[in-house]
Formats: sequence, C-alpha cells, structure tokens
Amino acid sequence: MSAAVRMLRKLAQNNRLANHRLGEACLALAPGEFEAARVSFFPSLKATLNHILTVDWFYVDALEGGTLGPKAWEPEEPFDAVAPLVAAQAAVDERLLGFVAGLTEARLAAETRVHRTGRIQVERTDDLLLHLFMHQTHHRGQVHAMLSGTSVPPPQLDEFITGGVADREARIADLAALGWSEDELMR
Repeated sequence: MSAAVRMLRKLAQNNRLANHRLGEACLALAPGEFEAARVSFFPSLKATLNHILTVDWFYVDALEGGTLGPKAWEPEEPFDAVAPLVAAQAAVDERLLGFVAGLTEARLAAETRVHRTGRIQVERTDDLLLHLFMHQTHHRGQVHAMLSGTSVPPPQLDEFITGGVADREARIADLAALGWSEDELMR
C-alpha cells in the first residue's frame, strides 16, 4: 500500500471514530440541547450535524460514481432526532471507508465527477478526498465547541491515528463498539 493510500485510509478511520464519539455524546444530551440555539456557523448541533451528513452524502456519492448532486440537500436537515442522524452518519462513514479501502495510486490520480447545479465539476480523487476530510474536521470542531455549552462534555477527537500507549488505551471501547482491532487501525 502506498503512503498516500495509507494516509487516506487512516483519515477515513479517524473520521469514523470521531463521528462515533460525537454521536455517542449527542445521544447523551438532555432534551432540548440538540436543537437549542448556539453560537457557531450553523445555529445548532442539529443543523451542524445534518450539514456534515448531507455534505458527506454529496461527496461520497460522487466518489462512488453517483449522480446525487444537490439532491443531497433535499431536505437541508433530514433528521430532527439524534439517533437516526447518528445511524445515517455511521452508514455514510462506512461507505467512505469502503471506498478508501479500494484505492490505488491510479484511482487517486483519476478524475471524480461532482454533479453540481447546472454543471459537472471534475476533480482529482485525492484532492476531493482531502477536501472532504477537511470539511468534516472543520465542522466537527464546531460541534465539539458547541458541546461545551451542554450537559455533556465534548469527547476527545484527535488521538485516533497515532500508536502511543495512552492513545491506544483511550480508544479501546470505541474500537470494540465499531468491531475494529488495534492491529487493523495501525496497518
């Protein structure tokens, strides 16, 4: 496996693990906290998490060769409750993991067609993946900050892709919940 493919695989794993932790935190929120008005780019945890999900649908579909395009945002906030949103995010995260697992150097350099309103945007696959991972990280940071104003402490999100002892110990329960092994994560 090339270094680039390995790095993108680890970013996809980190994405899945971080979304798992945020999902678990949001599932523990007190009634009303999920939809409560907050200060951020989007006005609530609900709006931000729905945005992450719909943008993931948009880009993962394009990476898979689909034509979903802007229909990914119909409706803009498809989920009003935490549990179904968390399940939908897990499903698209698994699709992304599956896509990244099949990457080759040739596929990374190949073009991906992104269906935009009234046009097709053509991007290198590796560039599109990096954009997607940056988008996810950016908005997860906003969710993390918003959780600081709730009854649930924001979870640790940034130790997943390193092999240190403390990091391994911090992710034992999460790996078990996802059915992953430490060996699988560190390959």
